[in-house]
Amino acid sequence: MHKFRDIPVVAVGPGSQPSEQDDGLEYLSMPSEMQTYHQPILPEPEEITQVVEGKGVLEQVLHELRQWRPDAPVGVVDLGGLTEDDLDFVNQALGEGEVSVTCDGPSPIRAQEAVLAGIWRVQHFDSHERVIRDTIEIGAVPDIVCNTPFDASHAAIDTDVDTGDPAIQNAPALLVELAEKLHDYRPGDPGHTINLSLLPLTDGDLMLLGERLGVGPVTILSRGYGNCRIGSTAHANGWWIKYFNSQDALILNTIEIVDVPAVAQAAAEDLADSAERLDEILELYR
Repeated sequence: MHKFRDIPVVAVGPGSQPSEQDDGLEYLSMPSEMQTYHQPILPEPEEITQVVEGKGVLEQVLHELRQWRPDAPVGVVDLGGLTEDDLDFVNQALGEGEVSVTCDGPSPIRAQEAVLAGIWRVQHFDSHERVIRDTIEIGAVPDIVCNTPFDASHAAIDTDVDTGDPAIQNAPALLVELAEKLHDYRPGDPGHTINLSLLPLTDGDLMLLGERLGVGPVTILSRGYGNCRIGSTAHANGWWIKYFNSQDALILNTIEIVDVPAVAQAAAEDLADSAERLDEILELYR
């Protein structure tokens, strides 16, 4: 029970409230947009009677969706050889979803999730940004997220820090924790999360963490209820994840030691739902 002295005194009566000339109330802006599923705008069946291969590709995608199981390899459907009309139809049917993936390197890879979760349009480029392979992958995440090679020189985190630097406070302890967790982690182990937002970290701490973790090749951007940016570090299974609200303000900053962060993955239920939706789309053209 609260004691009387614990109850805050609130002034009432004339003069206790803001006058009409006072500035308006200040409040935190609420999120204004949320990404939801929208049925793609599709052509009428009689308009695409000549589009045979494109329909066949989507039937293959549907087959892969129905066969997919958690922890199974991604299914791959090659788009090479499709005519422009066939490819346009495939693009229309799949649309563009809220998650994109980039993998930098000598041969960059770009992946874009369709409006149907778990279906990924994946393009491989040469050093001149020309598409050399165009596929659709079916899975929780594109294959590049799970199987991108890491530089062996970044096998261990350097934990040697000048503790006399006043700009460095809590980073040394976090580096030791990260080095231990990364060393001990094995594929399939439960993830380990460090919530940086809850820790008293200086700018120097964050800069040191970023320097020692390094930047990996894979970046995942999820646009939905605000944005989520997931960056691989230079160390395998190390991910730096930042959540932003719809006003683009950072609201959560974490480091995860895990195979693939759960927030980046389409759930099994999502893929099952995508199979139903794609079947409904294709039924119009069968």
